[in-house]
Amino acid sequence: MADRPRREARAAFRGWRARRPFWGGLLLALAGGEILLTEKASLKVVMHIGMQGLAGYLLPTLMALLGLLILFNPAQRLFYSITGVLLSLGTWVTSNLGGFLIGLLLGVTGSCLTFGWLPDQEPRVGRRRRRAQAKAAARARGEGAEDPEGAEGLAV
Repeated sequence: MADRPRREARAAFRGWRARRPFWGGLLLALAGGEILLTEKASLKVVMHIGMQGLAGYLLPTLMALLGLLILFNPAQRLFYSITGVLLSLGTWVTSNLGGFLIGLLLGVTGSCLTFGWLPDQEPRVGRRRRRAQAKAAARARGEGAEDPEGAEGLAV
């Protein structure tokens, strides 16, 4: 009986995750967090340096915020993903080479995944399954063992 609520929660989470670009938003948020954690300068030094130092904290914070916005407001995913790519590329200059390249790559990958996500796309069907479905449909129509691609015997 205790296992049942866990299964229902897992199914609810899967349904929630299926309706949004989950992995793209998660990667972008993780990239912002990783870059923030690799910052070497303290906040006192950053305030003394000025805007260039402040951008090192501002860009990854915005990346993490955009990642969360992608997760909780997927309707605006295109704007968020384009902004996320630009911010990720900006961290190359402002934040220890984009969090030592890890945060930069995570941010760009997450933003690209978000940009390419389509909400109402049917799941892909493999070639073997398509062929099996075509053969089953041909048998159901009574066509026998014909080739599903229509390349029947060639007359010479």
